[in-house]
Amino acid sequence: MNKTKLFMMINIKKQYLCLLLILISATGLKAQQQILTLEQAIDVALKNNFDIRLARNTAELSANDYAYSNFAFVPRLNATAGTTWNNTATKQEFVNGTKRDTSGIKGNNISGNVTLSWTLFDGLKMFATRNKLQSIRDLGELAIKNQVQNSIATIINGYYNIVQQKQQLKALAEQMSISEERVKLSDAKFSTGLAPKTDLLQSKVDLNAQKALYLRQQTLIEESKGLLNQLMAVPAGAIGYDVIDSIPLNSGLSFSLLQQNIANNNTAIKVQQQNVNISALAIKERRADYFPVISFNSGYNYNRNTSNAASNAFSPKFNRNGVFNYGLTAAIPIFNGFNVKRQVQNAKIDFDFQNITLDNIKSQVDLSLNNAFKDYEYYKKQVALEEETNDLAHENAMVALERFKQGVSTILEVKIAQQSLEDSFYRLIQARYNAKLAETQLGLLNGALLQ
Repeated sequence: MNKTKLFMMINIKKQYLCLLLILISATGLKAQQQILTLEQAIDVALKNNFDIRLARNTAELSANDYAYSNFAFVPRLNATAGTTWNNTATKQEFVNGTKRDTSGIKGNNISGNVTLSWTLFDGLKMFATRNKLQSIRDLGELAIKNQVQNSIATIINGYYNIVQQKQQLKALAEQMSISEERVKLSDAKFSTGLAPKTDLLQSKVDLNAQKALYLRQQTLIEESKGLLNQLMAVPAGAIGYDVIDSIPLNSGLSFSLLQQNIANNNTAIKVQQQNVNISALAIKERRADYFPVISFNSGYNYNRNTSNAASNAFSPKFNRNGVFNYGLTAAIPIFNGFNVKRQVQNAKIDFDFQNITLDNIKSQVDLSLNNAFKDYEYYKKQVALEEETNDLAHENAMVALERFKQGVSTILEVKIAQQSLEDSFYRLIQARYNAKLAETQLGLLNGALLQ
């Protein structure tokens, strides 16, 4: 019996030493890790995030198109030039028996022309096109802002996901310390014959289960850091940093103020409003095709022929022409199979579609605002309630452990109290995280994440 007790005590000491080494190792690693703040994570993401970079690339294309939009008002000038060499070998025999051989005549032809075309009137289509390109450029800038807002919201959620995972790890460590105390007390009671061996074995089983959860939680933290790294566009394996310990909450958000400003600040609504403007300008473009296009045209043609000999008495050895011309042309649409009418109708349909989409987005944003604020209010209340519950559960676990130590309660009572504390920790941490998610969603809907 003494040998069995001695073996169990040695085994317990080995497990405790192993756990102590794990905690010391984790503490040493934490001391070496640099704290990554939320602001730093957002700053890195704004520079590197793939979605933001793609949005910027698309916006640059639109800005580049607009930069050249005013050239639609200037004339088009084109020039061509060419030269040709020829070698003539002609033999002729006439009815009267006369023969003529003009072989060896070499010639050169140089030609060139410059043409100018200037559209003077096209039903104001040029102005509509320029304004449309400007609106598309502005849409690109809004798309960048919208993507930046979405990326910031994702970064905030990802960052505080690591924080709440870290808090879960801390809660597990506290549970493990209670379980270690249970093992010590159960071992002492079993050694003195005051408790059965099953209490000791169950305490060890519970401790090992919590050790497994602790190791799993460490893995979840590393995986969460990998997800955050992907959002920041840094290597997924670069997880040698730590995050802050708490989740700060802004408890002063007002629904009336959010609702008042959301129409002017929500980037999704502003993007769709810009799509409506572009669609309206597209109608003007299509209607312009009903009008004639008046253009000013001008050109200069130059041609020069030279040869070393004339092929006959009437052929020149040298000939040069230069012709300058100018005038006006009017292209008047008379009938084209109602193609312009079809295009105008399609543009109007698209305009109606964009307006319906705008109303739909406004409705969705309004619904999201209401739901997010209800979640925000609920989780604020839940945080306050769970903080109180956690204090009670912690005190209850300590009392139960002390009662078990004094021999006035059973191990089942301690386990139930410990489970209540574990559940309380989980609910409290989740409530804080969910409150932060709701707060971030409200900031995203109100366009406040860039302010």
